[in-house]
Amino acid sequence: MITDALEIIQRGSEEILVISELEKKLKQGRPLRIKAGFDPTAPDLHLGHTILFNKMRQFQDLGHEVVFLIGDFTGLIGDPSGNSVIRPPLTASEVQINAKTYKHQFSKILDARITQLRFNSKWLAKLSASELIGLTACYTVARMLEREDFHQRYHRHQSIALHEFIYPLLQGYDSVVLKTDIELGGSDQKFNLLMGRELQKHFQQVPQVVVMMPLLEGLDGVKKMSKSLNNYIGINEPAAEMFGKIMSISDKLMWRYFELLSLDKTLTDIKRMRKKTEEGENPRHFKVELALEIVQRFHSKIAAKGALEEFERRFKTGAIPTDIKTVTLHIDVEAIPIANLLKQAGLAVSTSEALRSITEGAVKIDAIKIEDRKLMIRSGTTHIYQIGKRRFAEITVLRNTLCIARKQCD
Repeated sequence: MITDALEIIQRGSEEILVISELEKKLKQGRPLRIKAGFDPTAPDLHLGHTILFNKMRQFQDLGHEVVFLIGDFTGLIGDPSGNSVIRPPLTASEVQINAKTYKHQFSKILDARITQLRFNSKWLAKLSASELIGLTACYTVARMLEREDFHQRYHRHQSIALHEFIYPLLQGYDSVVLKTDIELGGSDQKFNLLMGRELQKHFQQVPQVVVMMPLLEGLDGVKKMSKSLNNYIGINEPAAEMFGKIMSISDKLMWRYFELLSLDKTLTDIKRMRKKTEEGENPRHFKVELALEIVQRFHSKIAAKGALEEFERRFKTGAIPTDIKTVTLHIDVEAIPIANLLKQAGLAVSTSEALRSITEGAVKIDAIKIEDRKLMIRSGTTHIYQIGKRRFAEITVLRNTLCIARKQCD
């Protein structure tokens, strides 16, 4: 029983601190209190945010107590995690507006009847000046500067405001107030999550176990899912748009999405599907299963079926076969000319032939005829490309990661 629970908890996780303590807590045979905090920085969430929701749901299914904590107070400060400059704090009205939408959105995954919805302003706003000063005495500036983003900014002589040191302390104090057994968070939150352990020790509580989940890659398969990068799948997007975006991800990325986003497929199921693709089965069949599951979760079974029918109708109209080759192109720039893409993908023997095919109206992208010979295809995209009636390929364009790291390829 403990072994099964550990397998579910470890699924998709990036790091668990400390695994031996987790086993000890599970052996106690009581419902554990699981906390995950969310600052209401935006009213709409994307699939990357739901990784934590899924893990919370798994804990609920295991019989544990889940606390969905909205950081309406800490959101006023702004967590600097991953930022090289001071992040502008939200206004009180912005926090309230964004927070109102969260319950509706997490209820699509969590069992809202047993999910505890808490707001940390209930206790943080009541801290006196002396209590806050006492809290700051629990940690040193030297330890704060061990945090990677603070460390980098300090050595670059960039500003670090005092209130930014307060944020991780307040997040850690949330765990003290809630007497958290396990805290969930993204891998970029490691410092803040461990702060909860430190403060619980200070307040003579048993320290929480930290379960860190990875950041989900966006549609490009490289950078983390983000609205600012336009590589996201919003959970409030129309069913057909959501379905189409999921179908556009690469076959390799599909397996990661299955592991982190699927609630219907077990790890055994995923291994079985992967084996079938290695034996020759078209991975597109499994991608359809993934798209149907996710669309049904955030819309309905009827909407998912309609999205599938629309997707198939669109491709049948364009006479696109279901079994086509997949190609991944790695480029050293942000975008590649359409003619070069068609040549490199093997759909045209030369750029001259590709340009001529465009002029003749024989080139289509996702069944839509294109006429722009100078069209640039951006990295991070996946589409069905077609020349004439018989040449097809599903092409994913990715930016060369080595070039991104060195920033020398433009």
